[in-house]
Amino acid sequence: MLRLGLTGGIASGKSAVAAMLREMGFAVLDADSLAHKLIGPGQPAYDEVVHDFGQAVIAPGGRVDRAKLSAIVFADRAKLDRLNAIVHPRVAEVIFSQFEVWRRAGVRDAVFVEAALLIESGIHKNLDGLVVAWCHPEQQLERLLARGLNEVEARRRIAAQLPVEEKLYLATEKIDCSGSLEETRRQVQALATKLRLEAART
Repeated sequence: MLRLGLTGGIASGKSAVAAMLREMGFAVLDADSLAHKLIGPGQPAYDEVVHDFGQAVIAPGGRVDRAKLSAIVFADRAKLDRLNAIVHPRVAEVIFSQFEVWRRAGVRDAVFVEAALLIESGIHKNLDGLVVAWCHPEQQLERLLARGLNEVEARRRIAAQLPVEEKLYLATEKIDCSGSLEETRRQVQALATKLRLEAART
């Protein structure tokens, strides 16, 4: 069972590729959603986040207000690094635990973990390969503006991640998401076929 990472810059097409892989029958673990759950009340990272970032990030009802937390960490690199230091080890623990569950269940297909910060967290070093979804930086900016971010926020979030060139340098597979969804789907289908042929040979 190949354990593969799927990453890409913010608004680069990573989530679309993940959705296509799921449609094609692959198991894909969404590490970013997992990270959001881990900072919920009663979850492993909650107390540490509240301790480090204060009551200002707590919404009525006790949950962490992710919009407020994001505004703080994306304006201060040291605070972003601190949040990642709290969350990433716990996310990695759950990811590799889930991989083990799939392995024991006899899964033969490749399995994926989708995460924006797969490289930044170092998790990619313990995987069998890395798929990088990418598009041009100006497209990332356009897509973030379409999502409602202003230009300053959008550029700040792009700058907080590794440049696309560094991600592509570490990629074992690349999916160009700068064209149409259909063009992206053709590449994902080709990857799926390749992985299943390799699995059949082992």
